[in-house]
Amino acid sequence: MKSIYLSEIIHELAAYSEKVKEADLQEMLAAIHKADIIFVAGAGRSGFVARAFANRLMHLGFHVYFVGEPTTTCIEENDLLILLSGSGNTASLVSMAEKAKSLKAHLATITIFPENKIGALADTIIALPGTSMKSQDGSQLTSIQMSGSLFEQLAWLVCDTLVLMLMNDTKQTSEDLFKRHANLE
Repeated sequence: MKSIYLSEIIHELAAYSEKVKEADLQEMLAAIHKADIIFVAGAGRSGFVARAFANRLMHLGFHVYFVGEPTTTCIEENDLLILLSGSGNTASLVSMAEKAKSLKAHLATITIFPENKIGALADTIIALPGTSMKSQDGSQLTSIQMSGSLFEQLAWLVCDTLVLMLMNDTKQTSEDLFKRHANLE
């Protein structure tokens, strides 16, 4: 028996995915290709999406770190910081954005609210539709899901879309990526 909720979620994601701009995806691809080192961060559930994206970038052969891990190096000019933040105002991520910009690193974000603090600092933005309890202006979309879920799911799909685009750009297959998969498990 098919769940009506699953069908509604998939329908919602399909409808809102149409609002993602191809030009935004292309700008993010260009920033990734240009970066010496890529840093990825997010907080809470957006952080889970960010971790997965960092992992896939590593599988693609990019020099990438998830911010906050003990082995993360320092960010410098010509590096890229990608922040996933639905609200665009998460204090710890705003602090990272300000630090990265002060060191002349490129800043990119995936967010619902590009006009908020992180978006205002960002060089590259992928704006996604979504809902957030942190929104005060009433401009958010309606969703059948709990607050934040639409953004996180759509962000995951957008990151996987970027991975497919990068695979195409670098002429890599799933087998190529798997060669970089962890093997100490």
